[in-house]
Parts: sequence; C-alpha cells; structure tokens
Amino acid sequence: MNNQYDKTITACFVGYIVQAVVNNFAPLLFLFFQRSYHIPLSQITLLVTFNFGVQLLVDLLSVGFVDKIGYRASMILAHVLSAAGLILLTVLPEILPAPFVGILIAVMIYAVGGGLLEVLVSPVVEACPSDNKEKAMSMLHSFYCWGHAGVVLLSTLFFYIVGIENWKILAVIWALIPAGNAVAFMKVPIAPLMEEGERGFTLKELFRIKIFWVLLIMMVCAGASEQAVSQWASTFAEKGLGISKTAGDLAGPMAFAILMGSSRLFYGKYGDRIDLDRFMIGSSILCILSYLGISLFPMPELSLIACAVCGLSVGIMWPGTFSKASATLPKGGTAMFALLALGGDVGCSGGPTLVGMVSGALGDNLKMGVLAGIVFPVMLLLGVIVCGRVKRRTE
Repeated sequence: MNNQYDKTITACFVGYIVQAVVNNFAPLLFLFFQRSYHIPLSQITLLVTFNFGVQLLVDLLSVGFVDKIGYRASMILAHVLSAAGLILLTVLPEILPAPFVGILIAVMIYAVGGGLLEVLVSPVVEACPSDNKEKAMSMLHSFYCWGHAGVVLLSTLFFYIVGIENWKILAVIWALIPAGNAVAFMKVPIAPLMEEGERGFTLKELFRIKIFWVLLIMMVCAGASEQAVSQWASTFAEKGLGISKTAGDLAGPMAFAILMGSSRLFYGKYGDRIDLDRFMIGSSILCILSYLGISLFPMPELSLIACAVCGLSVGIMWPGTFSKASATLPKGGTAMFALLALGGDVGCSGGPTLVGMVSGALGDNLKMGVLAGIVFPVMLLLGVIVCGRVKRRTE
C-alpha cells in the first residue's frame, strides 16, 4: 500500500466509528429521555425510524452534490454535522419549549452526517492504492462493529461510574471524535475515484445494467440479513433467558457485533489468501443455518448461540458486496456507492420490520418471524452465484 494513503485509510476507519457513535449512543438514553423530559414512549421510538429515514434521504440526495463539492469537503461536512448533532443533543432539549423537538432536530443534524459518511467512506477507501482492496474494505467495515461495541460498553461503564444524569459530558466526549477527524480530513490525501478525464455512470446508465440490479438486491439482503437478527437479539435474550435489559444487550447485540467484527477483521487480515466468492457463499450458507437454529432449536440458550453465530456469518456480506460492485463496475462512481448505501439502509429497516410483522401476526412468535427472514440470506446466496457466473463469462 502506498504509505501516503495510510493516514487516509486510518481516518476512514475512524469515520465508521463516528457512524457507530451517531447510530448507537442516543438509543442508550431513550428511557432516561422518557423519564427526564416526560416524552411518550411512542415518540421516543420514532427517533430510530427518523434517524435512519434521514440517512436514507441523504443516501439518495448525495448523488447530486458529492461530485460537485468534492469528497474532501463532503467528508469534512459529514464529520462537522455529526459533532454538531451530538453537542446540540445536550443543548436544544433544554432551551426549546418542547424537549422532544430539540432532540429531533439534533438527531436530524447528526443523521445527515451519518448518512453522508455511509456514502463517502467506502469509495474513499476503494480509491486508495492498495494491494488487496477487498481486505481493506472488510477491515474498514469491521470498525463499525468495534465502534458499536465500544459505544455500548464505554457508555454503560460511564453511566455506572459517573451516573446517567451526567450523560451530557459523555455526549461532548463522543463529539470530540468527529471533530478531530474533520481536522484530519483537511490534511490527508484523497485519491480520485476516477482516472483523469473519466466520469462515473449516471443513474440512468446504472439502471440499464442488469448486474447492478443484482448487486443492489444483494445490498438490500446484506442489510436485512444483518439487522433482522441484530435488532431482535436483545429481546431474544431477555425473553428466552429471563434476564435484564442491560444483560440482554450484552448477551445479544454485543455478542452479535463482536463476532460480526471478528469476521470482517479475519477477512481484512487474510483476505489475500481467500477467494471472496467462496467466503461469501460459505458465509451465506452459515447464515441460513443460523436462522434455522434461531427458529427451530428448542432451548433458548442454543437459539442465543445461533444469534451470535449469525453475527459471524453476516460480517462479509456488506463489505463483500461493495467490493464485488467496485470490481464488476469500476466506473460506477458516486452514484453507484450512494445507491448501494441506500439499498443497504432499506434492508436494515426492512429486515427487522418483516420479522416484527410476521412475529406479530403469529401471536408475537419471534422465532417464526426470524424464520420468515431466512429469505434474505437465501437471496444473497443466489446473488453471489449469479455475480460469479457473470465474472467467469467476462474473463
């Protein structure tokens, strides 16, 4: 790898930690917000939907302006908005007549930053000269998992030692990470996504390419396969094992995130020796088996182990699909990365929604809801096989 771009890749790793902070810090405070500001739980739960809804909108709109203002300016803007949103979370609920409106505005600001990061970070790493781009991409995406785990662990520790009523101090501390990384992106070199004189595909051009639709469906399925289990893992742990919410979070989503990060770290370290298609096919089959285990194992302890194994199996899906898209459509450009991020986010919201809807229709039977979600890893497996055949025909 070209040494001058090492700092760029490190800054991108930190960028995914920033995204993990903006997505996972506020939910730890939801019940505290409910009690402190007397906000109904129905409004509190709206914040998660609103956060990801704004990010979806940013994914879509970024196609029109990222290339115009450039990747450096867009990266700096993303980090500044992420830091501003976290800081405003400590201020606006106190000064506005309706605290919920203040929280909503702060969430909207950092969600724009988070949405931009999702579109920008992967193509910036992809553009950096490296010996094995698939390895770099997998390593990059592992940092979201470590960020997620770190936010939950360190925040829980802070609340236990200092007290959750002092959460504003922690919010400002977390805001220092995007603020510092914004400064870093003012200085690090950023390689062009396209060679000089070339241009990326337009939306119309992308939509005419059949393999792009396969890749887009794969991204939807990658996000859905991941979140359909991750979002319900804590509930699974609480209901099945009869443990507290805090213990459920540690036994469910934490174990899932750590194993998902381990899978990405493993491929990031040894990816030059492993065929990406085979790794993704094996991971998809393991994911299907884990879904079957979650749904059909009679003992809740075994179902919870299957949840953790699911984290291991989905690790390569998101970064692997990004890498396959870059290799298959090297002129995809900003439009391709933005639409893939959009597809991933649609899957992240659609997967848990399908599980919840089926579970509700069957008398809150969460196991049957997860069984319905098995359609996502099955479709992803088919997508990898189709992409492999297209690759072999073009070689």
